[in-house]
Amino acid sequence: MERTRLGSSGLYVSRLALGTIPFGSGGGFEKIAGVRGSDAEYQIREALDRGVNFIDTADMYSAGDAERVLGEVLGNTRDDVILTSKARMPVGSGPNDSGATRYHLTRAVEDSLARLRTDHLDLLYVHQWDGQTPITETITTVNELIKAGKVRYWGVSNFNAWQLAKTVYEARLAGLEGPVAQQVYYTPEAREIEYEIIPAARDLGVGTFGWSPLGEGLLGGKVRRGRETPSDTRQGAGWPEPHVVDWDRAYDLIELFDEIAAGLGWTIPQVVISWILGRPGVNGTVIAARDPQHLKADLEAAELELPQQDRDRITAASQLPAYYPLWHRMMTAQDRPEPAEAEYYREQAANVFGEQK
Repeated sequence: MERTRLGSSGLYVSRLALGTIPFGSGGGFEKIAGVRGSDAEYQIREALDRGVNFIDTADMYSAGDAERVLGEVLGNTRDDVILTSKARMPVGSGPNDSGATRYHLTRAVEDSLARLRTDHLDLLYVHQWDGQTPITETITTVNELIKAGKVRYWGVSNFNAWQLAKTVYEARLAGLEGPVAQQVYYTPEAREIEYEIIPAARDLGVGTFGWSPLGEGLLGGKVRRGRETPSDTRQGAGWPEPHVVDWDRAYDLIELFDEIAAGLGWTIPQVVISWILGRPGVNGTVIAARDPQHLKADLEAAELELPQQDRDRITAASQLPAYYPLWHRMMTAQDRPEPAEAEYYREQAANVFGEQK
């Protein structure tokens, strides 16, 4: 398992992180979760044996039960992993039961530590932007948690590029620790983060990990054009994510992945994960599965090298359009290109404008 340095920190993590959204049960996650006990122990053991040292959870997963199950099964392996959790999302109906405030984040971290049976988080993600709380309050609060020894590093999740930039620069202006990583949704069907979010992170020295590389089960191999999706899958169970803009395009991509996978003797998820791990500016991605065989196959993807011709086919087929000001900058200002987005410009030039790479 290849390791990657997380942003501008000195922290090294595996390029695949084990996600625990299938752990526990409750809080509306019943149809997609349920892993606990020996099944959860197996997942931890399998991941560690494959070289994974990065484990991801969140306080909202199964209303805290995912953390509770993870805390039960980690045991004496706790210090072998970089343990992350997230806070900000609503965990109750009260006016202060959500947000990136000092009140909520402090309480959320303390509750997570109790459920996880540990005295610190190695990485805390602020799970979403809080449009009502000054970002300086959030930054100061996380730094207080770091000074108290309850958090080692912090990051953000699901932020726009301008929100990430504002967070980083407000932290620098205050002389405080800024985010070292971001966790964002990224699949070959949903490449929107390439427009602004990844280039911003690269320029700012923030690491990027994707979440749900299989698109919440969309790219797991069970969703097909003209067929009913099995009810025992996330998409078949009525899970509301992801937001698919163009279903014909999504089905076309799934058929392409199926063709490539069949030619290589791989699974569709392995093709998708291998493509993601080869993308510019992407440190790694978080995988999660209820089925142990699916987990094993996903973990094996870290060792598979997608042939360049297949990688190029996926990149071209999934290319998003160039929108303003990108198309204008590509047409008029490539005498001084921006290094943080240079690879994406080349792909846009080839796949949108038909120019040679």
